[in-house]
Amino acid sequence: MKKMTISKTAKNNAITYGMVIVAFIIVQILLATGHVSSLMKGLLVPLCIYIIMAVSLNLTVGILGELSLGHAGFMCVGAFASSFFSVCMKDTMTNAGLRFFLALLIGAAAAAVAGIIVGIPVLRLRGDYLAIVTLAFGEIIKNVVNVIYLGRDSAGFHVSMKNSMELNMLEDGKVIINGAQGITGTPNNSTFVIGFVLILITLFIVLNLIHSRSGRAIMAIRDNRIAAESIGINITKYKLMAFTISASLAGVAGVLYSHNLSTLTATQKNFGYNQSIMILVFVVLGGIGNIRGSVIAAVILTLLPELLRGLNNYRMLIYAIVLIAMMIFNWSPAIIDFRKRHSFRQMFGKKKTAKEVQ
Repeated sequence: MKKMTISKTAKNNAITYGMVIVAFIIVQILLATGHVSSLMKGLLVPLCIYIIMAVSLNLTVGILGELSLGHAGFMCVGAFASSFFSVCMKDTMTNAGLRFFLALLIGAAAAAVAGIIVGIPVLRLRGDYLAIVTLAFGEIIKNVVNVIYLGRDSAGFHVSMKNSMELNMLEDGKVIINGAQGITGTPNNSTFVIGFVLILITLFIVLNLIHSRSGRAIMAIRDNRIAAESIGINITKYKLMAFTISASLAGVAGVLYSHNLSTLTATQKNFGYNQSIMILVFVVLGGIGNIRGSVIAAVILTLLPELLRGLNNYRMLIYAIVLIAMMIFNWSPAIIDFRKRHSFRQMFGKKKTAKEVQ
């Protein structure tokens, strides 16, 4: 029975990886043949960002079972930490590939540290309380970044919370973080290929964690906290582990986001409450705990508004209908039962023997 479970897990993981790889190959062929519009080309990197965000949030919401509404805050931390590093090292580190790789590590580490700092007090809460506190964290991060003025001259770094004039820099000084105006001059190193590689890495980390001993402990905490604690599972350790990994992956998405723009600002649209809710919508519609579903939902709900842009008067109506249809398909008990009874395996696969059922 154990061998069958491992085989099924490997098959599901292979399907997920294969789906992403096939989609990447198809897009590359379309790009090579010139069948992709400039608008759709501009959506390829954001698409990768949303997939990484949805998969990482599903680790917290679906696998850990905790509702987080501040996921965009961790993305903001990773974006600004990496962008700050890249701008500072742009002149001294000429190797763009190495610089971007280090920026990825710095963004992921900064978001992970933020996840630990937030997670230690927050994960003691449950349900709505945890959601409210994580929501507050996301808003705090965004507003703190908007009041930071940071510059550098030959004497070192200067920080102010008032305005850039208060930095008191020398003539060779340069403002790096300019309050609400953000950071300008970040190298545009993000590409669709890099985004695809980061998606595979994210899937590898999350899927392997889920099917590991730690993942089973995390899901045991989700299903029954008291029972998990009674058999010796360290609740705080595993909850903090899942929350930190999820935050770190959101930081990676932030790095990809910041290096796709010439100017990075911490606005409500980019890193605010609406961004966190949109990522949560991807997770819910794709299926809570369903990693493959998060990938599919992120792709569909990112591309759909642009594909329907020609139907300007009916675009949002069709978008809303698709959202409702996906919700019914994923969560309606009658539809779920119908899918089980009429699945491909049931119709075309061999029937299980009594021994296999047992």
